[in-house]
Amino acid sequence: MRPWIRKTLIVLCILALLLSVVVFFLARKEVPGRIVYGMSFNAPYAIELGLEPLTVLDAIIEELGVRHFRIAAHWNLVEPINNSYDFSLMDAQLKRIEASGGDAIFGVGRRLPRWPECHTPEWAEDMTWEEQKEEIREYITAVVERYRDSSAITYWQVENEPYLTVFATEHCGEELDEEFLREEIALVRSLDPTRPILVTDSGNLGTWSGAYENGDAFGTSVYVYFWNPELGQFRTILPPWFYRVKENVIKLFHGDKETFLIELSLEPWLVESVTAVPLDVQYSRMNIEKMDEILAYAEKTRYTHQYLWGAEWWYWLREQGDSSFWERGVQLYSKE
Repeated sequence: MRPWIRKTLIVLCILALLLSVVVFFLARKEVPGRIVYGMSFNAPYAIELGLEPLTVLDAIIEELGVRHFRIAAHWNLVEPINNSYDFSLMDAQLKRIEASGGDAIFGVGRRLPRWPECHTPEWAEDMTWEEQKEEIREYITAVVERYRDSSAITYWQVENEPYLTVFATEHCGEELDEEFLREEIALVRSLDPTRPILVTDSGNLGTWSGAYENGDAFGTSVYVYFWNPELGQFRTILPPWFYRVKENVIKLFHGDKETFLIELSLEPWLVESVTAVPLDVQYSRMNIEKMDEILAYAEKTRYTHQYLWGAEWWYWLREQGDSSFWERGVQLYSKE
């Protein structure tokens, strides 16, 4: 072997060893004594599935035993007509969570969980962005002022994965108005200085930097299985320790903050309404084996607080005669 090749190999081995040591230390995170499981509940999604949302929420509380929620006041839901608010569904959700002794992360903003991501009311769609921003300020003010006295709310979530600009661009635009995001956060903080602000980012695609810096707390999504028309179904290549490394790197720059696994997907990845997709296709993309695999994957990320995503689908499946996912949920939350 030529000397220069030997030297190059030695240097590469040393660099690989050093990198392994760095990753080993960055991947260190205390194993939680127990994982506290919550649930993201989405009333519009329940309605899309042909379900009565409060009936589903009652079942999640009473049968699954969930006590930690993430809910959202979608702009088009609470202000279907300009300057005319309908808080009835949000009132009922919070009332039920309060009565159960539970708590809720409460989302506000134009971009909130579930497709089409940006939930702009029809009456505002033809407005300029400057006009929309003024309407968003008014909507956020109305929501926070109404619910800031609730005993159940623990965090205000402002927008959802706002830095994920490569997704849902037809509804949200291709660029983030970061100045307005900071303004929204400041507005919520001024309306309710007693609660911290949570900002979220994509676990697979986000850098986390902007979301982590701008919030008092941070939440990441974790998706293990994906599907798209070109590639079909595929599994993430990211190992669970990737999330620990990413979090520790971010903390080096922005300090230590409370972090959550805010969205752990346990439903099939679909590009059309669930009710239009045959059950065998749904099961090919999410089944009990995948569910258990995903829960085990998430456990290795070592997040203490993990909010699952998909109970509305579990309930809908039970209505179709398959209670396996629902029963698995009962087992999981019974550990709480």
